[in-house]
Amino acid sequence: MGVRRSGRDWVVDSLAFVVAVVFGLVLAGARLRALPDPPWLFDVDQFAGVLGCLALWMRRRWPVHVALVVMALSTFSELISGAMLLSLFFVAVHRPPKVTLMVFGVSVAAATVYSQLRPEPELTPWFWWGFGVAVQGAAVGWGLYIHNRRELIRSERDRAVREARTEIAREMHDVLGHRLSLLSVHAGALEFNQAASKEDIARAATVIRESAHQALQDLREVIGVLRAPVDELPQPKFADLPELIADSRTAGMRVELHEDVPDAVPDRLGRPAYRIVQEALTNARKHAPGTDVRVRLRGAPGEGLTIEVHNTEPARPATPGNGKGLIGLAERVALAKGTLEHGPVTGGGWRVRACLPWPS
Repeated sequence: MGVRRSGRDWVVDSLAFVVAVVFGLVLAGARLRALPDPPWLFDVDQFAGVLGCLALWMRRRWPVHVALVVMALSTFSELISGAMLLSLFFVAVHRPPKVTLMVFGVSVAAATVYSQLRPEPELTPWFWWGFGVAVQGAAVGWGLYIHNRRELIRSERDRAVREARTEIAREMHDVLGHRLSLLSVHAGALEFNQAASKEDIARAATVIRESAHQALQDLREVIGVLRAPVDELPQPKFADLPELIADSRTAGMRVELHEDVPDAVPDRLGRPAYRIVQEALTNARKHAPGTDVRVRLRGAPGEGLTIEVHNTEPARPATPGNGKGLIGLAERVALAKGTLEHGPVTGGGWRVRACLPWPS
């Protein structure tokens, strides 16, 4: 079964065929003024040139085989040189450099044989050989340049896909981790308080149901954009932070917000700032339940934006973590070209502090 050509493929292949034919016709016209010896060699040369031009139509399926056959004919044929250069170029474009260098070695050997079989009376054989090898080297170099450029573009595309997947995974961790931690807090409160009144149980059940519904909605949003560009992912803003903290307070956390940001925060800073606070609150809820949490936001254009989340020492044993939340924070801060500090503080508790650049 042959290779299916696109419209662009037909244009490229037709152009290559025409170039090879024109190249051969120009050389044939020049050779008519000085036929080779013996004269019948000119007829054989024309036949080989036609075969070489026709072989270019099969180079997509067998690029190396076509190149080797054309090079074998080029050991005695002058009119096939255009098809030979094009076949060498296409091998360099579409095959690994190692294969290209081996085929180029065969072309050099073919040029050596040609320089001995068809010497020019006015030129030394080695001069003719050197000229042929230089032209072949130029064709290989051009093809390798295109090949490497395509590989670079392909690797950049693959890297962009990997980054998009990483961003989606980070979003799922941040969004769902926050919602599920709220569910855990309320479920744990019901389990801990066995003597809770019916009203308290109903209120907690309502919050659990609403949080579960919101978590499901968040999951649907993330899954709905798995095939969309990263820029289309649902992204929060700096102005959404009060709502985030209100959700945490509804879950029973004692959270204080101190904000000293006189100017509107741009979205490129607001998104990582929101995620940093969200992850810090989630970690405090999971690993330091029942503590007081202070969120401090301050900054201005030219000074940078500082996000600091500090929780006191937990009253009961903390839940051990796997460290993925802090890894995600470090990745977000690094993408924003900022700095991140986290760890225990004097007097007990834990602090997360991030500084993000904010150009004036």
